Amino acid sequence: MGTDTTMRILHLGFEDPRMPGAGGGSVRTHEMNKRLVAAGHDVTVLTTGYPDAVERVQDGVHYVPVGAGRGANRLTRLAGYVSGLPAAARRHQDVDLVVEDFFAPFSTMAAPLWTGRPTIGIVQWLHARAKASEYGLPFHLVERVGVRKHHHLIAVSRGTADQLLAMNPRLRVDVIGNGVDPQAFTTTPQTGRDVVFLGRLEIVGKGLDLLLAAWARASALVAGQLIVAGGGPDEARVRARVAELGLSHRVSFAGWVRGEEKFRLLASARLVVVPSRHETFGLVALEALASGTPVIAFDIPCLREVVPPGAGWRIPPFDVNALAERIIATHAEDGQLAAAGRAGRAFAESYDWDVLAGLQADAYRAAIDAVPAH
Repeated sequence: MGTDTTMRILHLGFEDPRMPGAGGGSVRTHEMNKRLVAAGHDVTVLTTGYPDAVERVQDGVHYVPVGAGRGANRLTRLAGYVSGLPAAARRHQDVDLVVEDFFAPFSTMAAPLWTGRPTIGIVQWLHARAKASEYGLPFHLVERVGVRKHHHLIAVSRGTADQLLAMNPRLRVDVIGNGVDPQAFTTTPQTGRDVVFLGRLEIVGKGLDLLLAAWARASALVAGQLIVAGGGPDEARVRARVAELGLSHRVSFAGWVRGEEKFRLLASARLVVVPSRHETFGLVALEALASGTPVIAFDIPCLREVVPPGAGWRIPPFDVNALAERIIATHAEDGQLAAAGRAGRAFAESYDWDVLAGLQADAYRAAIDAVPAH
């Protein structure tokens, strides 16, 4: 397929970017798709229903909610989406390519088996084994079978690509990362006092239990607050744990922050901590670096790719003592923090949505061209 050929794309994107609590996956979906539309392609996204969800066109991208009922919580949204998606996709058969976003808790619905069209998957979530351990259900087996039914996937990091190839060595996997909102680069970095966590409030996956344990040890020796920005299924448990640890006076909850407000928060922090037990990319870490603020993260695959030496600190995975000691140490290092902030911003400049959208369009064309003509 030539580079000038218009593509008709049906994107199976679980999260609507306007849905309350939507995460980084929906950001990537929209940023990529609005650029594809601007380049002349046609994009429809089948996404979850939720209260007040309506069919709409946003930045040229056509969003169609899927699912019965109001979708008042994550479970009903998931059930409605999973049960309604195949029929909704069949109503949009006049397309060149189907794009399946992987999503929690089992990653993939093995879309190539039932779409009837050339299909490519985008892997921004690949943590079914962790969810299986958390809930005692075999989500990882569904994930493994689904990955084996795909032929061509896009992974947002090299670490994720390696996991996919371990499950299905016959895959073609293109590694195309996430971009950074240009607003991040317009902020004025400050070596503030506060430590910031930003993201979905999920205790196990996002490691909030580890961060709170470290903050309980570090907070008596440092100035400033721990600011927890975000929302999610475990918010009540996180708040309860803060109270149990006697940290209510040293932890502030900011709720969901977006756009300019988000980048002001990141730029004003002394540090951003990403204590995740697993990630497929680490967009918050990259956004913090783009805002000029150093990052502390556990030295795990994927985060290793977006927290380079000199722009932050990678510490032994899940080591609460090491995390506390690193937080304490940075409060005596104003000059080093400023230098790390400059290095991080320079590193983040290479994550350009326009360039990445071009690479994704190339991968889409390759997926279409790989299907033999009849």
